[in-house]
Amino acid sequence: MRKKISPPRIKESPAQNKRSSYGVPSQEVWQHSVRFLKGVGPRLEVFLQRLGISQLGDLCYYFPLRYEDRRTLTSIKDIVEGESFLVSGKVLARNVKPSYLFRGAGIRGLFEILLGDNTGNIKCVWFNQPYLKEYINVGEELLVYGKTVKFHNKLQFNSPQYEKVTSSDKDSFNFGRIVGIYRLTEGLTQKKIRKIIFDCLGRYTAYLEDPLPFTIRGEKKFSNISQSLKNIHFPPSFEEANAARERFIFEELFFSQIMVYLRKAKRVLQKGIPFTISPQCIQKMRESLPFRLTPSQENALGLISEDMQKSYPMHRLLQGDVGSGKTAVALFALAICADNGFQASLMVPTEVLAYQHYKNIVETFKDYDFNVGCLVSSITPQERQSIMQGLRSGTIDIVIGTHSLLEEDVKFKQLGLVIIDEQHKFGVAQRALLPKKGVNPDCLVMSATPIPRSLALSLYGDLDLAIINELPPGRKSPQTIVREEDRRKEVYEFVAQRLRQGRQAYIIYPVIEESQDIELQSLKEKFLDLKKEFKGFHIEMFHGRLQKEEKLKIIEQFKNNKIKILVATTVIEVGIDIENATVMVVENPERFGLAQLHQLRGRIRRSVYEPYFILIKRQELGDAAKKRLAIIEKINDGFKLAEEDLLLRGPGDFFGHFQWGFPALKIANPLKDIEILKDARKAAYQLIKKDPYLNAPHHKQMRKRLQSWLTK
Repeated sequence: MRKKISPPRIKESPAQNKRSSYGVPSQEVWQHSVRFLKGVGPRLEVFLQRLGISQLGDLCYYFPLRYEDRRTLTSIKDIVEGESFLVSGKVLARNVKPSYLFRGAGIRGLFEILLGDNTGNIKCVWFNQPYLKEYINVGEELLVYGKTVKFHNKLQFNSPQYEKVTSSDKDSFNFGRIVGIYRLTEGLTQKKIRKIIFDCLGRYTAYLEDPLPFTIRGEKKFSNISQSLKNIHFPPSFEEANAARERFIFEELFFSQIMVYLRKAKRVLQKGIPFTISPQCIQKMRESLPFRLTPSQENALGLISEDMQKSYPMHRLLQGDVGSGKTAVALFALAICADNGFQASLMVPTEVLAYQHYKNIVETFKDYDFNVGCLVSSITPQERQSIMQGLRSGTIDIVIGTHSLLEEDVKFKQLGLVIIDEQHKFGVAQRALLPKKGVNPDCLVMSATPIPRSLALSLYGDLDLAIINELPPGRKSPQTIVREEDRRKEVYEFVAQRLRQGRQAYIIYPVIEESQDIELQSLKEKFLDLKKEFKGFHIEMFHGRLQKEEKLKIIEQFKNNKIKILVATTVIEVGIDIENATVMVVENPERFGLAQLHQLRGRIRRSVYEPYFILIKRQELGDAAKKRLAIIEKINDGFKLAEEDLLLRGPGDFFGHFQWGFPALKIANPLKDIEILKDARKAAYQLIKKDPYLNAPHHKQMRKRLQSWLTK
């Protein structure tokens, strides 16, 4: 038998002339500390802050992850195995089992009750909560909600949600309604956070002015902010919950797109360097390359050339899969800049990559009158001083460097172009520092971690986008093979076969933090084992703690085929391009993310030889790791891989990761919500086109919402 029970209503305090009980304007109420809420003391405030909740506004925008339908009571006789039910009954018996009965099981005691109604009874069990004996007594009425399991051929609830039913308790935040389930931290319960949010909405929503303009709400048929908050936290129906979620997804994405257009408008108003492009310079560059550009590279070069001739600064993202030839296109931009008498800088994440680029650029520009320098942390003080002087005086035309370029005392005479390679390896704030060393220089950022075009337009909306979506002719995609540890010998034999055919190999170990001496020591021990395994082949070890000279020596020997196997950490993830190295074995691949695995795989797609990417995994893996390995095994295309990665990782600090000062996403997922994202982008464009400075009176609340971000 099923019976509906009624939920409580949120009772609002009257909004008296839109002023709070503190006598301050309504918008400021939402910036007050959560300590203003009844029942929130210093201890609870700390727990809330762990969840990113400091102000009343944070609390209201702390949305449920999902919902449970607890509107209908079910008789005990009608429940079945494996489903969630809400039941009401009397505690007929209770029992505590001490921890010593569960030695080896990791259980610190058990509390159980027998719950009965007029149709039957069922056992409820709570693990590691023996203290419940102080709260639940025989004869009390309980509401219980949870999923049923079968134990010793009888149904029971394991650790269900519960609430006492008393004559004075008419309202419930946890039963008789569709209930939101929130992300928690230690010290907080679902009951507690629901109670706090319920009280907050009841007392303060009347003071909140809607940041979404009325015209947009009307067009999209969105409820106002007050009603939407009630419907997302305590929805009367799933339809209204979904409508409220859609409104807040749109709101997040809409404001992110407003930020995009404001940033872009600000850039277009800046005075940049209108470079002159000499046909002779471009032709000379083409002749200096040992290959022809692909059509995709030519298209990207055309877009960059157009940008560099404009009167405002270029701000472009060059996106392409690993090995697609982004650096070759960037060389043209360096040549254009230096040919115009300005300085250009290329920043990369590792010294190995910096030296490789330096060597290639010097070779490419050997027939030009360009002076090229390399600035990394490991050069001598005398070398550094010479580079610094050359940059200040303007005698160095092109500089390649690592984070060292960001140091305060690095100054340029006339910086005209900034190129940031492998931009995902730098922090958002770091990427913003280098362009500030010039007066509105052109900026080109390159990424080998592609994302779908529709997302890139929105995420990097204040950057113009160029995509290289094809590999140079003749290159083959690696075969990705996943093997368990018990087949290691088989994998090693396969590697040895390839070595005998003249190829070379990498074996990668997950020493993620180069400072962890224990992991590094483990790598050295495995290296000694591998030397025995591959007796007869020259094998060397490569990691981030090696001295610069040692690194360069090893890379040079590997490039010249004197070293057959390089046992390395992820320091080789970017910057080591050895055409003859066509086999890579990755140990413990479950410790890497999809993007990093794809970057590693990119090291062996540099030639016409058949490449093999082999992952040796542990037998017991978590669900997330299994999904990642299944995806990397079946998908070679970086763009498709990026989509899967986004779906796995969820929204998180999605915009904030790419753009300085952008808000983190709390509810939107740009990939899952792509249609809403397109809609929000269109609405933002139309609004900024009509009111680029948001001066209209009805955009006042939008200006307040954006203020904290725009000042960053």
